Amino acid sequence: MHDEVEIRPVRARIRWVLAMLMVAIGLAGSTASELGTPARAAATAATQVDMALVLAVDCSYSVNATRFRLQMQGIANAFRQKAIHDAIARGTLGRIAVALVEWSDEQNQVMPITWQLIDSREAALAFADIVATTPRKLAEGGTAIGAALKFSEAALLTAPVETRRRVIDLSSDGRNNRGIRVSLARDDVVGKGITINALAILSEWPTLNYYFDQQVVGGPFHFTIIANDYAAYSEAIYRKLLREITSPGVS
Repeated sequence: MHDEVEIRPVRARIRWVLAMLMVAIGLAGSTASELGTPARAAATAATQVDMALVLAVDCSYSVNATRFRLQMQGIANAFRQKAIHDAIARGTLGRIAVALVEWSDEQNQVMPITWQLIDSREAALAFADIVATTPRKLAEGGTAIGAALKFSEAALLTAPVETRRRVIDLSSDGRNNRGIRVSLARDDVVGKGITINALAILSEWPTLNYYFDQQVVGGPFHFTIIANDYAAYSEAIYRKLLREITSPGVS
């Protein structure tokens, strides 16, 4: 493992701008079905939602093909649950927007699933099917949690929706060991009004949840949830999503 490296503020700013451009380009090339709303609606006015949520999935060296698929299947299974559907429906507006990001080192983040509007059981099931069949887009790399947070921030700030609650749902089994210091990234992201929640997979670091509590999570009503290993990920992400959706101001 390598120690965190704190880069110069100018370099960090440049990488943030590049991340913003990458997300904007991805959205510009998205079809109406990928955005989850009709093209005419997206072009004329932003959709109002109870929450915009980025699911940030770990693709670092410790995540092999099996572990990656367990994460994706866990997310898909969660969105198939009636309790999730009911929680979304109980929101003030009865709809949320969700996107999925894959990340590893400071040079590798991608958004394979752009913003999806989930406003019904059918929409949630359709999103689950997309997640379950989405392939891994990144090769294995280091664990750059700070860069993942900044990329996810860019996705939220350029999302084609209006909301008062923006959340990053980050899953990982490791500590930040590449790029910007994670606590600096956390503070910057939280300063934009974004909540960061974490799912700590304890297969590599048995005390990872304490690290996440101290260095990663932040913002209104933030929390960390534990999965003892990847086999326990599905239940943990279900509980995490249910808690995020039913947080004050959402449902």
